[in-house]
Amino acid sequence: MVAQAKTVVPNVVNGINVDDLFALIEGVKRDAAKGKTNWRVTTTWQGQTRSRAQVEGFGIGGEQVSRRFSIDIDEPCELGGTNQSANPQEHLIAALNACIMVGYVAQCAVRGITLERLEIETDGEIDLRGFLGIDPAVPPGYEHLSYTVRIKGSGTKQEFAEVHEAVMATSPNFYNISRPVALKPTLVVE
Repeated sequence: MVAQAKTVVPNVVNGINVDDLFALIEGVKRDAAKGKTNWRVTTTWQGQTRSRAQVEGFGIGGEQVSRRFSIDIDEPCELGGTNQSANPQEHLIAALNACIMVGYVAQCAVRGITLERLEIETDGEIDLRGFLGIDPAVPPGYEHLSYTVRIKGSGTKQEFAEVHEAVMATSPNFYNISRPVALKPTLVVE
């Protein structure tokens, strides 16, 4: 008699392999160094207001992981650009939304909540008098951002409220945008 090999079917909820996610969590609990990540993006000027951000990889747990992506950025014609790509503000808001989105999907997955719909809409105002240096009393960026999460799935209102709180407590980009992050600029003139 030939022994049949057992096939292990991963526990996948909302497209997230929950078994792998729990294994990552346990690995970081056992060794905090495995939870250290490093992110780097290099952006080069492409002419006029266009730039290209290049991702070459990231570090996790002391290991380098290669991954290559390009992100094109421009400004609308009204702000001196060619309107070929989303502008830095749209990328910033998109990055916030995407990070929060991952949080909702993962938090629901680990709770066994299946999602039917998830949408995050964020908006904010920037007064160009600050950016253009017209009035130094006017901040050059957002004073606040507002976002609305529309979610539908197998969870109760209470469960989704708990997910919402957990996302705000754990999202890296929610943290990065809602609190000051120290920037350490270096200028190299060639």
